[in-house]
Amino acid sequence: MLLLARRAASGSFVWTAPTVADFDPDSGSIPATKVEITVSCRNLLDRDTFSKSDPSETEVIKNTLNPDFVRKYILDYFFEEKQNLRFDVYDIDSKSPDLGKHDFLGQVYCTLGEIVGSPASRLEKPLGGIPGKTCGTIILSAEERIMNTILCLPASLLLTFSLFICFRTQIHFTVAIDFTASNGNPSQSTSLHYMNPYQMNAYAMALKAVGEIIQDYDSDKMFPALGFGAKLPPDGRVSHEFPLNGNVENPYCNGMEGILEAYHQSLKLVQLYGPTNFAPVVNHVARYAAAVEDGSQYFILLIITDGVISDMAQTKEAIVNAAKLPMSIIIVGVGQAEFDAMVELDGDDVRISSRGKLAERDIVQFVPFRDYMDRTGNHVLSMARLAKDVLAEIPDQLISYMKSRAIKPNPVPPPYSTCNNPETTPL
Repeated sequence: MLLLARRAASGSFVWTAPTVADFDPDSGSIPATKVEITVSCRNLLDRDTFSKSDPSETEVIKNTLNPDFVRKYILDYFFEEKQNLRFDVYDIDSKSPDLGKHDFLGQVYCTLGEIVGSPASRLEKPLGGIPGKTCGTIILSAEERIMNTILCLPASLLLTFSLFICFRTQIHFTVAIDFTASNGNPSQSTSLHYMNPYQMNAYAMALKAVGEIIQDYDSDKMFPALGFGAKLPPDGRVSHEFPLNGNVENPYCNGMEGILEAYHQSLKLVQLYGPTNFAPVVNHVARYAAAVEDGSQYFILLIITDGVISDMAQTKEAIVNAAKLPMSIIIVGVGQAEFDAMVELDGDDVRISSRGKLAERDIVQFVPFRDYMDRTGNHVLSMARLAKDVLAEIPDQLISYMKSRAIKPNPVPPPYSTCNNPETTPL
Protein backbone atom coordinates (compact mmCIF):
# COMPACT_ATOMS: atom_id res chain seq x y z
CA MET A 1 0.00 0.00 0.00
CA LEU A 2 1.08 3.53 -0.72
CA LEU A 3 -0.22 6.32 1.49
CA LEU A 4 0.79 9.76 0.26
CA ALA A 5 0.26 12.63 2.72
CA ARG A 6 0.69 16.25 1.78
CA ARG A 7 -0.60 19.74 2.37
CA ALA A 8 -3.67 20.37 0.25
CA ALA A 9 -2.57 23.94 -0.43
CA SER A 10 0.72 25.06 -1.94
CA GLY A 11 3.78 25.13 0.27
CA SER A 12 5.13 22.66 2.78
CA PHE A 13 5.42 22.12 6.48
CA VAL A 14 8.78 23.14 7.92
CA TRP A 15 10.15 20.67 10.43
CA THR A 16 13.07 21.23 12.77
CA ALA A 17 13.95 19.29 15.87
CA PRO A 18 13.55 21.40 19.04
CA THR A 19 16.26 21.23 21.65
CA VAL A 20 16.16 21.09 25.43
CA ALA A 21 16.88 24.83 25.49
CA ASP A 22 13.74 25.52 23.44
CA PHE A 23 11.42 24.15 26.13
CA ASP A 24 10.13 26.58 28.74
CA PRO A 25 8.53 24.76 31.69
CA ASP A 26 6.96 28.01 32.94
CA SER A 27 5.09 28.71 29.71
CA GLY A 28 4.59 25.05 28.90
CA SER A 29 5.33 25.67 25.24
CA ILE A 30 7.94 25.29 22.54
CA PRO A 31 8.28 27.52 19.47
CA ALA A 32 5.99 25.27 17.40
CA THR A 33 4.02 22.37 18.84
CA LYS A 34 4.73 19.08 17.09
CA VAL A 35 2.02 16.50 16.58
CA GLU A 36 2.55 12.94 15.46
CA ILE A 37 -0.04 11.55 13.05
CA THR A 38 -0.78 7.83 12.96
CA VAL A 39 -2.65 6.43 9.97
CA SER A 40 -4.82 3.35 9.47
CA CYS A 41 -7.23 2.33 6.71
CA ARG A 42 -10.18 -0.01 6.79
CA ASN A 43 -12.12 -1.89 4.07
CA LEU A 44 -10.07 -0.63 1.14
CA LEU A 45 -10.88 -1.59 -2.43
CA ASP A 46 -9.60 -5.10 -3.16
CA ARG A 47 -6.37 -4.72 -5.15
CA ASP A 48 -2.91 -6.28 -5.16
CA THR A 49 -0.01 -5.18 -2.93
CA PHE A 50 0.91 -1.83 -1.57
CA SER A 51 4.19 0.02 -1.03
CA LYS A 52 5.83 3.41 -0.85
CA SER A 53 7.34 5.78 -3.40
CA ASP A 54 8.59 9.04 -1.84
CA PRO A 55 9.78 10.47 1.52
CA SER A 56 6.25 11.56 2.50
CA GLU A 57 4.85 8.07 2.16
CA THR A 58 4.43 5.05 4.36
CA GLU A 59 6.27 1.75 4.48
CA VAL A 60 5.34 -1.29 2.37
CA ILE A 61 2.30 -3.22 3.55
CA LYS A 62 1.24 -6.24 1.49
CA ASN A 63 -1.95 -8.21 1.09
CA THR A 64 -4.23 -6.36 3.49
CA LEU A 65 -7.27 -4.15 3.08
CA ASN A 66 -7.01 -2.94 6.70
CA PRO A 67 -3.47 -1.60 7.11
CA ASP A 68 -2.10 0.01 10.27
CA PHE A 69 0.95 2.01 9.27
CA VAL A 70 3.99 2.05 11.54
CA ARG A 71 5.55 5.17 10.10
CA LYS A 72 4.29 8.42 11.63
CA TYR A 73 4.04 11.93 10.23
CA ILE A 74 5.46 14.81 12.29
CA LEU A 75 3.83 18.19 11.69
CA ASP A 76 4.10 21.65 13.19
CA TYR A 77 0.73 22.46 14.73
CA PHE A 78 -0.72 25.97 14.94
CA PHE A 79 -4.16 26.39 16.48
CA GLU A 80 -4.62 29.78 14.81
CA GLU A 81 -4.06 28.54 11.26
CA LYS A 82 -6.12 26.37 8.93
CA GLN A 83 -3.66 23.63 7.99
CA ASN A 84 -5.11 21.71 5.06
CA LEU A 85 -4.05 18.11 4.47
CA ARG A 86 -4.69 15.53 1.77
CA PHE A 87 -4.13 11.79 2.03
CA ASP A 88 -4.00 9.67 -1.16
CA VAL A 89 -4.02 5.86 -1.18
CA TYR A 90 -2.62 3.79 -4.08
CA ASP A 91 -2.25 0.12 -4.94
CA ILE A 92 1.34 -0.31 -6.10
CA ASP A 93 1.71 -2.92 -8.84
CA SER A 94 5.37 -2.37 -9.75
CA LYS A 95 8.51 -0.51 -8.76
CA SER A 96 7.72 2.42 -11.05
CA PRO A 97 7.83 5.82 -9.27
CA ASP A 98 5.12 7.08 -11.65
CA LEU A 99 1.86 7.07 -9.66
CA GLY A 100 -0.10 7.15 -12.90
CA LYS A 101 0.91 3.53 -13.46
CA HIS A 102 -0.64 2.39 -10.18
CA ASP A 103 -4.23 1.94 -9.01
CA PHE A 104 -5.72 4.90 -7.14
CA LEU A 105 -7.73 3.67 -4.14
CA GLY A 106 -9.11 6.94 -2.80
CA GLN A 107 -8.29 10.18 -1.04
CA VAL A 108 -9.48 12.35 1.81
CA TYR A 109 -9.15 16.04 2.64
CA CYS A 110 -9.10 17.35 6.19
CA THR A 111 -7.38 19.90 8.39
CA LEU A 112 -4.88 19.22 11.13
CA GLY A 113 -7.29 20.98 13.47
CA GLU A 114 -10.00 18.43 12.61
CA ILE A 115 -7.71 15.61 13.69
CA VAL A 116 -6.50 17.27 16.91
CA GLY A 117 -10.00 18.52 17.77
CA SER A 118 -11.78 15.17 17.26
CA PRO A 119 -12.73 13.13 20.34
CA ALA A 120 -9.52 11.57 21.68
CA SER A 121 -7.83 13.22 18.65
CA ARG A 122 -9.02 10.37 16.43
CA LEU A 123 -10.65 11.30 13.13
CA GLU A 124 -12.34 8.70 10.94
CA LYS A 125 -13.44 9.75 7.45
CA PRO A 126 -14.60 7.93 4.33
CA LEU A 127 -12.17 7.80 1.42
CA GLY A 128 -13.52 9.24 -1.82
CA GLY A 129 -12.40 10.21 -5.27
CA ILE A 130 -13.68 7.21 -7.27
CA PRO A 131 -17.23 7.81 -8.56
CA GLY A 132 -19.64 5.01 -7.76
CA LYS A 133 -17.20 3.19 -5.48
CA THR A 134 -17.12 2.72 -1.73
CA CYS A 135 -13.43 3.24 -1.03
CA GLY A 136 -13.28 2.39 2.66
CA THR A 137 -12.23 4.65 5.51
CA ILE A 138 -9.09 6.29 6.82
CA ILE A 139 -8.38 6.72 10.54
CA LEU A 140 -6.09 9.55 11.58
CA SER A 141 -4.86 9.90 15.17
CA ALA A 142 -2.79 12.72 16.68
CA GLU A 143 -0.47 12.78 19.66
CA GLU A 144 1.64 15.66 20.81
CA ARG A 145 5.37 15.15 20.47
CA ILE A 146 7.08 17.31 23.08
CA MET A 147 10.62 16.60 22.00
CA ASN A 148 12.36 14.88 19.12
CA THR A 149 15.62 14.58 21.03
CA ILE A 150 16.73 12.59 24.05
CA LEU A 151 14.60 14.04 26.82
CA CYS A 152 12.13 12.78 29.40
CA LEU A 153 9.95 15.31 31.23
CA PRO A 154 7.74 14.94 34.29
CA ALA A 155 4.12 14.68 33.21
CA SER A 156 3.32 17.67 35.44
CA LEU A 157 5.27 19.93 33.04
CA LEU A 158 3.46 18.88 29.90
CA LEU A 159 0.79 21.59 30.14
CA THR A 160 0.43 22.52 26.49
CA PHE A 161 -2.62 23.64 24.56
CA SER A 162 -2.70 20.64 22.25
CA LEU A 163 -2.54 18.21 25.18
CA PHE A 164 -5.65 19.75 26.69
CA ILE A 165 -7.43 19.63 23.34
CA CYS A 166 -6.31 16.04 22.72
CA PHE A 167 -7.11 14.65 26.15
CA ARG A 168 -9.59 16.81 27.98
CA THR A 169 -11.00 20.11 26.80
CA GLN A 170 -13.91 20.76 24.43
CA ILE A 171 -13.97 24.19 22.75
CA HIS A 172 -17.32 26.01 22.55
CA PHE A 173 -17.70 28.90 20.12
CA THR A 174 -20.34 31.66 20.28
CA VAL A 175 -20.68 34.60 17.90
CA ALA A 176 -22.33 37.98 18.66
CA ILE A 177 -23.04 40.42 15.81
CA ASP A 178 -23.66 44.18 16.04
CA PHE A 179 -27.09 45.19 14.67
CA THR A 180 -26.93 48.88 15.61
CA ALA A 181 -28.09 51.59 13.21
CA SER A 182 -24.58 53.00 12.80
CA ASN A 183 -23.90 50.11 10.40
CA GLY A 184 -26.17 51.77 7.85
CA ASN A 185 -29.30 50.57 6.07
CA PRO A 186 -28.64 46.95 4.97
CA SER A 187 -30.46 47.58 1.68
CA GLN A 188 -27.92 50.22 0.67
CA SER A 189 -24.47 49.42 -0.71
CA THR A 190 -22.80 51.78 1.78
CA SER A 191 -23.97 49.67 4.73
CA LEU A 192 -21.55 47.38 6.52
CA HIS A 193 -24.39 44.82 6.50
CA TYR A 194 -25.06 45.12 2.77
CA MET A 195 -25.51 41.73 1.10
CA ASN A 196 -23.50 42.00 -2.11
CA PRO A 197 -24.43 38.99 -4.28
CA TYR A 198 -20.83 38.74 -5.49
CA GLN A 199 -18.86 39.29 -2.30
CA MET A 200 -19.29 38.76 1.44
CA ASN A 201 -19.46 41.85 3.64
CA ALA A 202 -16.97 42.51 6.43
CA TYR A 203 -19.14 40.82 9.07
CA ALA A 204 -19.46 37.65 7.04
CA MET A 205 -15.77 37.56 6.12
CA ALA A 206 -14.64 38.03 9.74
CA LEU A 207 -17.07 35.36 10.93
CA LYS A 208 -16.00 32.87 8.28
CA ALA A 209 -12.28 33.51 8.80
CA VAL A 210 -12.36 32.88 12.54
CA GLY A 211 -15.20 30.37 12.65
CA GLU A 212 -13.84 27.99 10.04
CA ILE A 213 -10.80 27.36 12.23
CA ILE A 214 -12.59 27.16 15.58
CA GLN A 215 -15.30 24.83 14.27
CA ASP A 216 -12.74 22.04 13.89
CA TYR A 217 -12.52 21.88 17.69
CA ASP A 218 -16.26 21.60 18.33
CA SER A 219 -17.44 18.02 17.91
CA ASP A 220 -21.11 18.70 17.03
CA LYS A 221 -20.50 21.86 14.94
CA MET A 222 -23.53 23.52 16.56
CA PHE A 223 -22.88 27.15 17.57
CA PRO A 224 -24.96 29.72 19.46
CA ALA A 225 -25.27 32.90 17.35
CA LEU A 226 -26.50 36.13 18.94
CA GLY A 227 -27.25 39.66 17.85
CA PHE A 228 -27.34 42.90 19.82
CA GLY A 229 -28.60 46.45 19.32
CA ALA A 230 -31.75 45.76 17.26
CA LYS A 231 -35.51 46.20 17.58
CA LEU A 232 -37.24 42.84 17.35
CA PRO A 233 -40.62 41.99 15.88
CA PRO A 234 -43.46 42.07 16.59
CA ASP A 235 -43.43 44.82 19.25
CA GLY A 236 -40.16 46.63 18.47
CA ARG A 237 -38.49 45.66 21.74
CA VAL A 238 -34.76 46.55 21.81
CA SER A 239 -32.56 43.55 22.55
CA HIS A 240 -28.83 43.18 23.18
CA GLU A 241 -28.93 39.39 23.39
CA PHE A 242 -31.21 37.85 20.77
CA PRO A 243 -30.75 34.57 18.84
CA LEU A 244 -30.08 35.04 15.13
CA ASN A 245 -32.25 32.03 14.31
CA GLY A 246 -35.18 33.48 16.28
CA ASN A 247 -35.30 30.52 18.67
CA VAL A 248 -34.72 31.67 22.25
CA GLU A 249 -34.80 28.09 23.55
CA ASN A 250 -32.32 26.81 20.98
CA PRO A 251 -30.05 29.54 19.52
CA TYR A 252 -27.70 26.98 17.95
CA CYS A 253 -26.83 27.09 14.26
CA ASN A 254 -25.39 24.22 12.23
CA GLY A 255 -21.82 25.14 11.29
CA MET A 256 -20.57 28.37 9.78
CA GLU A 257 -23.06 28.15 6.92
CA GLY A 258 -25.89 27.90 9.43
CA ILE A 259 -24.68 31.02 11.24
CA LEU A 260 -24.34 32.96 7.99
CA GLU A 261 -27.83 31.93 6.91
CA ALA A 262 -29.33 32.98 10.28
CA TYR A 263 -27.42 36.29 10.07
CA HIS A 264 -28.81 37.00 6.59
CA GLN A 265 -32.36 36.16 7.69
CA SER A 266 -32.09 38.38 10.79
CA LEU A 267 -31.19 41.37 8.63
CA LYS A 268 -34.54 40.96 6.89
CA LEU A 269 -36.55 40.73 10.12
CA VAL A 270 -35.07 43.12 12.69
CA GLN A 271 -34.64 46.88 12.71
CA LEU A 272 -31.12 48.16 13.30
CA TYR A 273 -31.15 50.41 16.33
CA GLY A 274 -28.81 50.75 19.32
CA PRO A 275 -26.95 51.42 21.53
CA THR A 276 -23.78 49.29 21.29
CA ASN A 277 -23.82 47.21 24.49
CA PHE A 278 -21.40 44.32 24.97
CA ALA A 279 -22.10 43.34 28.59
CA PRO A 280 -25.24 41.26 27.87
CA VAL A 281 -23.52 38.91 25.40
CA VAL A 282 -20.39 38.66 27.57
CA ASN A 283 -22.54 37.73 30.56
CA HIS A 284 -24.54 35.31 28.38
CA VAL A 285 -21.46 33.21 27.60
CA ALA A 286 -20.06 33.66 31.12
CA ARG A 287 -23.13 31.98 32.59
CA TYR A 288 -22.34 28.83 30.62
CA ALA A 289 -18.64 29.00 31.44
CA ALA A 290 -19.39 29.37 35.16
CA ALA A 291 -21.22 26.05 35.10
CA VAL A 292 -18.14 24.03 34.04
CA GLU A 293 -14.92 25.23 35.66
CA ASP A 294 -13.23 21.81 35.79
CA GLY A 295 -11.26 22.24 32.53
CA SER A 296 -13.48 19.96 30.46
CA GLN A 297 -14.86 22.89 28.46
CA TYR A 298 -13.54 26.26 27.28
CA PHE A 299 -15.67 29.03 25.78
CA ILE A 300 -14.72 31.50 23.06
CA LEU A 301 -16.93 34.51 22.27
CA LEU A 302 -16.45 36.34 18.97
CA ILE A 303 -17.94 39.86 18.93
CA ILE A 304 -18.07 41.65 15.57
CA THR A 305 -18.93 45.34 15.88
CA ASP A 306 -18.74 48.63 14.01
CA GLY A 307 -18.96 51.29 16.68
CA VAL A 308 -17.95 52.91 19.90
CA ILE A 309 -19.09 50.88 22.89
CA SER A 310 -21.94 52.40 24.91
CA ASP A 311 -21.77 50.38 28.16
CA MET A 312 -18.05 50.57 28.87
CA ALA A 313 -18.32 50.34 32.66
CA GLN A 314 -20.67 47.36 32.57
CA THR A 315 -18.57 45.61 29.93
CA LYS A 316 -15.37 46.07 31.94
CA GLU A 317 -17.07 44.59 34.98
CA ALA A 318 -18.36 41.67 32.90
CA ILE A 319 -14.87 40.99 31.51
CA VAL A 320 -13.22 41.18 34.94
CA ASN A 321 -15.74 38.62 36.20
CA ALA A 322 -15.30 36.44 33.09
CA ALA A 323 -11.50 36.43 33.52
CA LYS A 324 -12.00 33.97 36.39
CA LEU A 325 -13.81 31.58 34.08
CA PRO A 326 -12.74 29.21 31.24
CA MET A 327 -13.45 31.84 28.61
CA SER A 328 -11.83 34.10 26.00
CA ILE A 329 -13.25 37.02 24.02
CA ILE A 330 -12.32 38.04 20.48
CA ILE A 331 -13.47 41.45 19.21
CA VAL A 332 -13.26 42.33 15.51
CA GLY A 333 -13.97 45.97 14.69
CA VAL A 334 -15.38 46.62 11.21
CA GLY A 335 -15.75 49.97 9.47
CA GLN A 336 -13.83 53.20 9.97
CA ALA A 337 -14.82 54.12 13.55
CA GLU A 338 -12.30 54.89 16.26
CA PHE A 339 -11.78 51.81 18.40
CA ASP A 340 -9.87 53.29 21.35
CA ALA A 341 -12.24 51.65 23.84
CA MET A 342 -11.63 48.24 22.26
CA VAL A 343 -7.88 48.68 22.68
CA GLU A 344 -8.48 49.37 26.36
CA LEU A 345 -10.55 46.20 26.67
CA ASP A 346 -7.76 44.24 24.99
CA GLY A 347 -5.59 44.84 28.03
CA ASP A 348 -2.23 44.08 26.39
CA ASP A 349 -0.61 47.23 27.78
CA VAL A 350 -2.68 47.83 30.91
CA ARG A 351 -4.67 45.03 32.54
CA ILE A 352 -8.38 45.87 32.54
CA SER A 353 -10.00 46.64 35.90
CA SER A 354 -13.44 47.40 37.33
CA ARG A 355 -14.34 48.93 40.70
CA GLY A 356 -10.69 48.74 41.69
CA LYS A 357 -10.41 45.04 40.87
CA LEU A 358 -7.94 43.83 38.24
CA ALA A 359 -8.87 41.10 35.81
CA GLU A 360 -7.31 37.80 36.88
CA ARG A 361 -6.22 37.09 33.29
CA ASP A 362 -6.02 38.88 29.95
CA ILE A 363 -8.87 37.23 28.02
CA VAL A 364 -9.63 39.80 25.29
CA GLN A 365 -8.06 40.13 21.86
CA PHE A 366 -9.11 43.03 19.60
CA VAL A 367 -8.23 43.65 15.96
CA PRO A 368 -9.59 46.21 13.47
CA PHE A 369 -10.81 44.49 10.32
CA ARG A 370 -9.55 47.31 8.10
CA ASP A 371 -5.94 46.39 8.91
CA TYR A 372 -6.46 43.10 7.06
CA MET A 373 -8.01 44.33 3.83
CA ASP A 374 -5.68 43.35 0.99
CA ARG A 375 -5.56 46.10 -1.64
CA THR A 376 -4.97 43.47 -4.31
CA GLY A 377 -8.34 41.91 -3.53
CA ASN A 378 -6.88 38.65 -2.20
CA HIS A 379 -9.52 38.07 0.50
CA VAL A 380 -8.38 34.51 1.16
CA LEU A 381 -4.93 35.69 2.23
CA SER A 382 -6.38 38.63 4.17
CA MET A 383 -8.74 36.44 6.16
CA ALA A 384 -6.01 33.91 6.88
CA ARG A 385 -3.94 36.70 8.43
CA LEU A 386 -6.95 37.96 10.38
CA ALA A 387 -7.71 34.53 11.81
CA LYS A 388 -4.08 33.94 12.73
CA ASP A 389 -3.81 37.20 14.65
CA VAL A 390 -7.13 37.03 16.52
CA LEU A 391 -6.68 33.39 17.52
CA ALA A 392 -2.97 33.56 18.38
CA GLU A 393 -3.57 34.34 22.07
CA ILE A 394 -6.19 31.64 22.68
CA PRO A 395 -3.74 28.81 23.52
CA ASP A 396 -1.92 30.88 26.15
CA GLN A 397 -5.23 32.11 27.58
CA LEU A 398 -6.50 28.55 27.93
CA ILE A 399 -3.25 27.42 29.54
CA SER A 400 -3.30 30.39 31.95
CA TYR A 401 -6.77 29.37 33.14
CA MET A 402 -5.77 25.73 33.59
CA LYS A 403 -2.65 26.68 35.53
CA SER A 404 -4.57 29.08 37.76
CA ARG A 405 -6.84 26.19 38.76
CA ALA A 406 -4.08 23.54 38.83
CA ILE A 407 -5.92 21.58 36.12
CA LYS A 408 -3.93 19.05 34.13
CA PRO A 409 -4.80 17.09 30.99
CA ASN A 410 -6.80 13.99 31.83
CA PRO A 411 -5.57 11.42 31.27
CA VAL A 412 -2.01 12.74 31.27
CA PRO A 413 -0.03 10.82 28.66
CA PRO A 414 3.34 9.32 29.62
CA PRO A 415 6.40 11.45 28.87
CA TYR A 416 8.25 10.68 25.66
CA SER A 417 11.50 8.77 25.87
CA THR A 418 14.09 7.58 23.39
CA CYS A 419 13.05 3.94 23.80
CA ASN A 420 11.42 2.27 20.82
CA ASN A 421 10.57 5.48 19.00
CA PRO A 422 8.47 4.72 15.89
CA GLU A 423 9.75 5.62 12.45
CA THR A 424 8.64 9.17 11.67
CA THR A 425 8.40 11.36 8.61
CA PRO A 426 8.30 15.19 8.80
CA LEU A 427 5.86 16.86 6.45
